[in-house]
Amino acid sequence: MVDEKEVLLSIKDLEITFGEGKNRFVAVQDANFDIYKGETFSLVGESGSGKTTIGRAVLGLNNTSNGEIIFEGKKINKKLTKKEQDDVIRKIQMIFQDPSASLNERATVDYIISEGLYNFNLFTSEEDRRQKVEQIIEEVGLLPEHLNRYPHEFSGGQRQRIGIARALIMEPELVVADEPISALDVSIRAQVLNLLKEFQREKGVTYFFVAHDLSVVRFISDRIAVIRSGRIVELAEAEELFRNPLHPYTKALLSAVPVPDPILARKKELHVYDPNMHDYSVNKPSFVEVIPGHFVYGNEQEIAGYQEAVK
Repeated sequence: MVDEKEVLLSIKDLEITFGEGKNRFVAVQDANFDIYKGETFSLVGESGSGKTTIGRAVLGLNNTSNGEIIFEGKKINKKLTKKEQDDVIRKIQMIFQDPSASLNERATVDYIISEGLYNFNLFTSEEDRRQKVEQIIEEVGLLPEHLNRYPHEFSGGQRQRIGIARALIMEPELVVADEPISALDVSIRAQVLNLLKEFQREKGVTYFFVAHDLSVVRFISDRIAVIRSGRIVELAEAEELFRNPLHPYTKALLSAVPVPDPILARKKELHVYDPNMHDYSVNKPSFVEVIPGHFVYGNEQEIAGYQEAVK
């Protein structure tokens, strides 16, 4: 874990809605969490749970209807000056889910990786720019001669490496990684995850990792939050969450993680989550810290049960 817990990004009572009037849809409600400098924080949930919506809101791509997104002590989900906006864009970068759709097919790899450098004037001379680009392309496991090629000439794994190089050349403080390996072959996934961890060790990058697969995030995360239907139901350190899942939905997600051993897989008990098991008509639920660092969503009765379970 991170020794000095300096909060880099703070999400407070966040609500994100789409549409107006009758068509108003609440995609995210009452989201609260902090991301510490130098850690990997993962937000896990099914498709449509609101995890990417939060990731995009951090980048300013989705508007928020309530709550605050605070980055480096400043609120960023409000009208920003041009200078403030540029600062946020440079310091928060994104690695997209689909490496094919997120790269400009008409641009060379050299231009794709350099675009941020050009936009923010982050080089002193053409030689300096070239040197930075060659260095990052080698760090992500590609070769300088690849710089003059176009994205369609690369495999999915190589294209994702180009996306990673494009984000990391900006020397960001925070990288929002939106399912960065779900479109890749299983054999390539470990390479890309190792690459991200290596950058974290060397450059102290902080990752906000969005994923639907708990088994993937277990090995790279410091802390994990589980989100369902726009609401965070549990948050804990990675190993604590796997060892001691409290919320029934987290248990259901964990029971769906495949086991590579066929004998153990047959013995495994599948949990099916039924949202109707909660009765919140009278006793309203809240997000409570049951033991230090382990938060769970429930009403008084449920929280008492969770506290008993972790004794």
